[in-house]
Amino acid sequence: MRRLIPPASLLILLLLWQVLAWWFHSPLLPGPSEVFLLLAQAIESGELPYHLGITLSRLGISFVLAMLLGCALGILMGQHRRLDQWLDPWLTVFLNIPALVTIILCYVWFGLTEIAAIIAVVVNKLPNVAVALREGTRQLDRSLLEMAQVYRFGRWKTLRHVIWPQLYPFVMTAARTGLALIWKIILVVELLGQSNGMGYQLHLFFQLFDVAAILAYTLAFVIVIQILEWTILQPLDHYANRWRR
Repeated sequence: MRRLIPPASLLILLLLWQVLAWWFHSPLLPGPSEVFLLLAQAIESGELPYHLGITLSRLGISFVLAMLLGCALGILMGQHRRLDQWLDPWLTVFLNIPALVTIILCYVWFGLTEIAAIIAVVVNKLPNVAVALREGTRQLDRSLLEMAQVYRFGRWKTLRHVIWPQLYPFVMTAARTGLALIWKIILVVELLGQSNGMGYQLHLFFQLFDVAAILAYTLAFVIVIQILEWTILQPLDHYANRWRR
């Protein structure tokens, strides 16, 4: 019964959308049938897969870099108090700098290049990952670490069986929030300084006041991100937490 709730909820949302479109009868609020038709046409023409693929490639590179660097930095700050005292003000500064400012500065300093786009996204996401992993490292059970040392687990075995299971929830939290945040930032990056990608296309549709196309491209990206959540993130979550059952 519980499995039927999410589909039923989405169906209600579509019905509400259709009713509002019918009620206002305006090109500024097209109905779901019109949007889905336009989505199918964009997929068939190859235009949407092309721009979606470019955006996803940028998302993948930025996500991996932000997670690796953020996790390493967060773990180091959680383990070394003096380092945390020095770098904590830096994290506070970068957490409070608007993403738009970072994007503009990266384009000004590095030009309208792919490297500048990736750097802008990574810089915006890295502090969030570092904060999450720093808190996770601080909450490690010291008694378990002492037990591993007494039984001479070694570094690799200690990391795999003692440290990783405790840090995993924090890594997954950073990954899920990061995925949602990064794709939004990437769209702004593409809108401001790229000649391809979903953000660039949305900017063109905005200039044409083509609301149906905006909704179609947005829907396509949301569907892809949700598929990634269902097929990759959730299975990884269940697999890594199997020891809790």
